[in-house]
Amino acid sequence: MPSTRTRRLTRPAALLSAAVLAFAAAGCGSSDDSSAAGSTPTPTVSASASAAASVLGIRDPWVKAADKGMTAAFGTLVNDGDTDVTITSASTEVSPMEMHEMTMQDGTMVMQAKQGGIVIKAKSIHVLEPGGDHLMMMDLKQPVKAGDELTFTLTFTDGRTQTFTAVAKPFTGAQESYAPGHGMPEESASPRPAA
Repeated sequence: MPSTRTRRLTRPAALLSAAVLAFAAAGCGSSDDSSAAGSTPTPTVSASASAAASVLGIRDPWVKAADKGMTAAFGTLVNDGDTDVTITSASTEVSPMEMHEMTMQDGTMVMQAKQGGIVIKAKSIHVLEPGGDHLMMMDLKQPVKAGDELTFTLTFTDGRTQTFTAVAKPFTGAQESYAPGHGMPEESASPRPAA
């Protein structure tokens, strides 16, 4: 009969073996190709590994629908870590991107590039919203229609990246404009449609 110590070691080993088998089975999917067993991990496994390695949590990401020109991506960035995190750039296949903020200049709210990136303090959140910090999409290559799903990649100061998906929706609030040149002092006096 096995000793108490042997039984204690056997149970965790059995649980670990079962977990490894379950993970391997999930990675195999429903492939009909018999050579798939020796291939690289499936996208499902990669997505799980990527989610586990996320730098930030991203709640309620969305994009303002637009037919052309400029628009922006928004959401709530969550830093559950013990150190501050800084986003240095954002990218998407739909357009070039910049990180912007809204600031008061000569009594007028204007949009400008956010110098130094977007900092999310340790154990806190940072909201990207119309009328505040946002991920600016410049010179759209195609219309962004309500219901479209867009993929974005954030790059951090340490070189890590994180990808997330946001859904486009119509939005007519806030008073900033996504028109080219907005935010420059000489442009701020000219009326532009509200975003």
